[in-house]
Amino acid sequence: MSAPHTDVEQVEAANTAFYEAMERGDFEELSSLWLTPADLGVDEEYHDPADSGVVSCVHPGWPVLTGRGEVLRSYALIMANTDYIQFFLTDVHVSVTGDTALVTCTENILSGGPAPEEGAELGPLVGQLVVATNVFRRTSSGWKLWSHHASPVLAESEDDEGEAGDTGVNGVNPDGGPLA
Repeated sequence: MSAPHTDVEQVEAANTAFYEAMERGDFEELSSLWLTPADLGVDEEYHDPADSGVVSCVHPGWPVLTGRGEVLRSYALIMANTDYIQFFLTDVHVSVTGDTALVTCTENILSGGPAPEEGAELGPLVGQLVVATNVFRRTSSGWKLWSHHASPVLAESEDDEGEAGDTGVNGVNPDGGPLA
């Protein structure tokens, strides 16, 4: 077993590789980063892969996806319909216990779709803030993704301030005065 600081560095590298593969649209690389039944010593010929080490994924606004095939199909769909995506990760925290690692982070996502007009490079860029939890499992070939769960962060708009009632927003009354 490797030293704890080395484990954290290896998990951070695996987490970074996941997001970089998404940015490049490299489906083969992304697929190689997810846990397989073989990583768990399960012979797929005699066991249903869904019975062992089921991988799962929740994309923002999607239902839970289970099983390696279903998860990878979702990424293929996302990659096929996203011309540009870039992740700026913040608030990254890694925790390793034995052969399991948990990464929490904020995904600051910048993405663009197809160009609205012929000859244009990209459609409008859209920003999104998402919090994510990535669970990794140690295998003989390194740390592999076991589960990815991402949820959108709801940002307050200026219009929301007037709807806060008497309690105010961030400790301020809607009329701008101090709370009673």
